[in-house]
Amino acid sequence: MKDTVVSGMNRWFGSYFQSGSKRGIIAISFLVGLLCGVAAVVLKSTVHWLHDMVLRLIASPVENLLMLLLPGVGILLTYLFVRFFVRDDIGHGVSKILLALSRHKGQIKLHNTYSSVVASSVTIGFGGSVGAEAPIVMTGAAIGSNVGRLFRLDNVTLNLMVGCGAAAGIAAIFKAPLAGIVFTLEVLMLDLTLSSIVPLLVSAVSATLLATFFSSDAALFHFVYTEPFVLNKTPYYVILGVATGLISVYFTHMAMATEAWFHSIGSGANRIFLGAALLGLLIYLFPPLYGEGYDSIQSLFLGNTRELFAHSPLAFVAGNQWFMVLALLLLVLVKVFAMSATTGAGGVGGSFAPSLFIGGVAGYVVAALLNMVFGAGVGEANFVLVGMAGAMAGVMHAPLLGIFLIAELTEGYVLLIPLMITAIVAFITVSAFEKYSIYTKQLAARGELITHHKDKTVLTMIEVQNVIETDLIVVHPEDTLRELVADVAASHRNIFPVVNQQGLLLGIVLLDSIRHVMFESDRYDSYRVRDFMTRIPAVLTIDEPMNSVMKKFEESGAWNLPVVDQGRYVGFVSKSKIFSSYREMLVRVCAD
Repeated sequence: MKDTVVSGMNRWFGSYFQSGSKRGIIAISFLVGLLCGVAAVVLKSTVHWLHDMVLRLIASPVENLLMLLLPGVGILLTYLFVRFFVRDDIGHGVSKILLALSRHKGQIKLHNTYSSVVASSVTIGFGGSVGAEAPIVMTGAAIGSNVGRLFRLDNVTLNLMVGCGAAAGIAAIFKAPLAGIVFTLEVLMLDLTLSSIVPLLVSAVSATLLATFFSSDAALFHFVYTEPFVLNKTPYYVILGVATGLISVYFTHMAMATEAWFHSIGSGANRIFLGAALLGLLIYLFPPLYGEGYDSIQSLFLGNTRELFAHSPLAFVAGNQWFMVLALLLLVLVKVFAMSATTGAGGVGGSFAPSLFIGGVAGYVVAALLNMVFGAGVGEANFVLVGMAGAMAGVMHAPLLGIFLIAELTEGYVLLIPLMITAIVAFITVSAFEKYSIYTKQLAARGELITHHKDKTVLTMIEVQNVIETDLIVVHPEDTLRELVADVAASHRNIFPVVNQQGLLLGIVLLDSIRHVMFESDRYDSYRVRDFMTRIPAVLTIDEPMNSVMKKFEESGAWNLPVVDQGRYVGFVSKSKIFSSYREMLVRVCAD
């Protein structure tokens, strides 16, 4: 069936779909962009339809206590869909894309082309406090991967198609093609080359145009810029950068800790109950936590702070500006718990929207404090927008993405200077405390992270099982020296692994250890292999990450190390073999 489809496309589109040609790659990237645009429209429309439907089912939506139960219902439905239909983990979409690029040669499962859209629509539509961006990025990347495999693209081009899909997803959902490309280059760490920039542009623009065609406002949220930037306010944007940087550190660490706590709960039912209860309580106290939160950001941008807590126990804060600032500060601090409760309990969504949320609210808080305490006279609307860029730079370690996304959303680059100042300062601040972003922290801990450093990237792509040498002669501890000398004569290696009858590795014998008795034939039967066995400086496992392998080589000072699988001897890995594989892999990865 697949061959029939490809053959038909090749006949219909001629040389444009010849995957080995540049025109073929551009044509395929155009197709990926269109499909991702459709996926973004479906996701956005479904989220809004579910949200409106849920509100219509309740007579007094914002005052009815049933509103507190709805996010839990969405989490439960999502959990059931994932567990019994998808039967795979579809959370942490961006991290999974990074893993696919670094370890799986750009291959993403087919179900990811739709499963994230369905699951995140239900989670967010019922009020889950997460964003739709990571799911659409995962969906776009999966579309790019599976379309690329349909046309039998090589690994390098397949990775490019994954990037094209991700860029198209961001571009379509925000109506911001440049931000989509920057996301792929800065967050997914795809290399920017002459052969990659054109397909990325084609996918991002085609997705944006299609999304705009089906919706007059293709962006998830939209701002019309009104306030000018005043140069003498520059120091205040530096303060905003430091504030959003510190908040980003808090957000990243608390998200990891809270999610780890949820994962430590063995029962899925208990996770759902606790997550739904925590989320419902937080939404009861802080209504802006319901859903993605873009409406609340829009209210802050317009200065309508009174309506944020109008139907909550904190409604009294509207009468006092200091109480309002304190409530908004608490809103920033608890957003991470609402997000983690949603995903930890079984919901599907990303941290993209929560990052924008905390940045926008923090920007308003900083502006309000500067005006109340120092009479700075800064515009809250500007700080809301620039704060979002600062949070993106901090949480995602993506200052360029924050700059260009907010610039595109405001339909102009008047705020470019403050955006750059705040994003850079936020990134520098968060880098002093946290080396990795919220997307890469766990991958880096497991040694599965692809990075901008080409040498480290290539190293992560080498697997131990592909560099194992099995030509070493195995000996046993009870073997005589006579048998060992015979093995030495038959071997071209100077290392002899010692194993027992069960194949468990006990140690090694080095040629230098027996050199002094090799020519004393009258003593051959007096010695046993165990008499010459030495301690192994370090042992590798067959699935050990290559960065850990190289660290053991460095610490032990050895040139060859044994590999075991559950204690059983498998073979040896040498530095020379790794270096040889590294050079070969580097040539393939760097090829345009």
